[in-house]
Parts: sequence; structure tokens; C-alpha cells
Amino acid sequence: MLSELGSQQAGSSDFIDGESREVRSPLTGTRNDVYRREAPPLFARAAREALARADVEASAITHVVTASCTGFFAPGPDYRLVRDLGLVTTVERDHLGFVGCAAAFPALRQAARICAADPHAVVLVVCGEICSIHLRASSDPEQIVASAVFADGAAAAVVTARASTDAPSLALEGFATALTSEGEDDMRWIIGDHGFEMTLTAEVPRIVGREVRDALAPVLARDGRVDRWLVHPGGRSILDRFETALDLPGDALELSRDVLRRYGNMSSATVLFILARMLEEPDLVDGSRAIGVAFGPGLTVESALLTARVPTVVNADEIAGLRPEPITAG
Repeated sequence: MLSELGSQQAGSSDFIDGESREVRSPLTGTRNDVYRREAPPLFARAAREALARADVEASAITHVVTASCTGFFAPGPDYRLVRDLGLVTTVERDHLGFVGCAAAFPALRQAARICAADPHAVVLVVCGEICSIHLRASSDPEQIVASAVFADGAAAAVVTARASTDAPSLALEGFATALTSEGEDDMRWIIGDHGFEMTLTAEVPRIVGREVRDALAPVLARDGRVDRWLVHPGGRSILDRFETALDLPGDALELSRDVLRRYGNMSSATVLFILARMLEEPDLVDGSRAIGVAFGPGLTVESALLTARVPTVVNADEIAGLRPEPITAG
């Protein structure tokens, strides 16, 4: 939980009974109040870190694309970023709401298309979620698993068509979307009276295992060589099924597994953490091809083809100054 919930940990709160330590079931409006208060500073912090890593001034941003599925308010996170970061008021804004765990790739796709249409564009992409405000007590094993795996977090990226000569970057080569033949009732995210209600059945990993190869066929057809797999860790079993379906070696999804171990499933923000970890690897090779994959309600499979661009490092002193651009996630 974020500050409001953590600060009340020793006593009662809307979410925890201070005496029994039982989980309470506050109304959706109460939960969303926490989101309205806590989401904007979370988005702003991620954005500031991304801008600093990319060495891009806030005044250079021309477009903002945000994604979130754990709360709603208007004017929303995209508007607040303009105010909180002091962006120029003519910045164009898009918000992707309720797209779920797969939202980062549609957000990056939107940014890439903006840059393709306007070579001078500098797009700030921010994905942020406060999943913990929708925690609810349940004896249903599937609901317990859903509550246990999700976490809070935000990540941001700077996307631009500008050439980068002094920092590792990821070129956005293409995107693909596919719906599996089943899964509409196995991964759902709806608004209930006592929070947003996640359905995540045990069938989801099996569907991923059966259908992911066909779902990724269009992006795989563009280039048969894949050096890295950057897969959204919806859960350990999803990664296991994905690995088996694609006949991948045991360490192929280590970045995804490590982010899951460290941070949990932060919904839309998670895959940006994984992209950032790839950019930080000291042995990253220029021209490495990566495929990013995320799964959303439906089941929807969103994927992206990415190519690493790594400048030549002249001396060790330059390593400390590496800045991920055009994509920076943190």
C-alpha cells in the first residue's frame, strides 16, 4: 500500500480493522479516493526519473500518453502530469484506461505512431497502477492468488524520433495485437460496489500455453531471430507455460522472473520495468532483437518487436552517463 494505508498500519483504517487485523471491504468510492490522492505523485515521480535518465528537459515534451486501470478521475493523470511537471500547456494528451496489464505496448505504439507522423515529437509515456486498493477478503483460491500477485508501481518512457548517439536505446520496430479463441471469462476486470473485481482463473496459463505461438506469428514473421524475450509476468505459471510453448531455454525469461520476484505484477507498469532492465545490462549487444509480450483481459496478446541500439563506449568513464533513449523506463 502507499503512504495513506501504510501510515495507518498500527491502527484502524478503511482497509484494515485495527483490533482483529481483518481486511475490511470499503466502497469503491473510498478506494478511488486513495487512487485520486496517490496516483498523481506516483506518475510524476516515474516521469521525472525517466526524463532525468533520458537527459530530456520537461519543456521538450510535446505529447503525453498515460495508462492506468486501477482508478478513474478527471481531469486525470495525463492532465496532472502537465501541471505537476510544468509541461507546456499545449502538450497533446492521450489516456488509456482499463486496458489492463497489456496497456504499456498500446501506449508505446501510440507514441511510436506520433513520432512517425511528427519527427520533432518527444513523447512521455507513463503507466501507473495502485492495485492494492482493490484487495478484498475471499475464500476463493483464485481470488486469493489474484490478490497476492498484484502490486503497486509506475514506470515511464521517453519516446522520440531523434537519433541517439551516446546512449543505449530500443528502436520500436513494430507491434501486433491478437485475441485468443477463448479467455473472455477467465481474465476480467470489472467495477464492483466494493472495489474493482479481478477474475484470473487457473485456465489463463493453459490458454497462454495453447495459443501464444499463433498469437505471436505476425511479429515473429518479421524477423526469425529473437535474442531476448521480454514477457509480462502475469504470474509464475504464465511464464512457465510461455517458456514451454515457445521451446525457450530455462534462462530466457530471467528478466521477467526477476521483476516478478522483486516487485510483483504491477499491471501496465511491469513490462516497462523489464525493458529498463534490458537497457541496463552491461553486455547488451547492438542490434539485439527482442520481442516484448503482455497479456490483457480477453485474453488479449499485445506484442512489440524491439532492436537494441548500443553506442560505442570509448572509455569506462562514459558508462556512468548512459541514458536510455528513445525508450527510458524506470
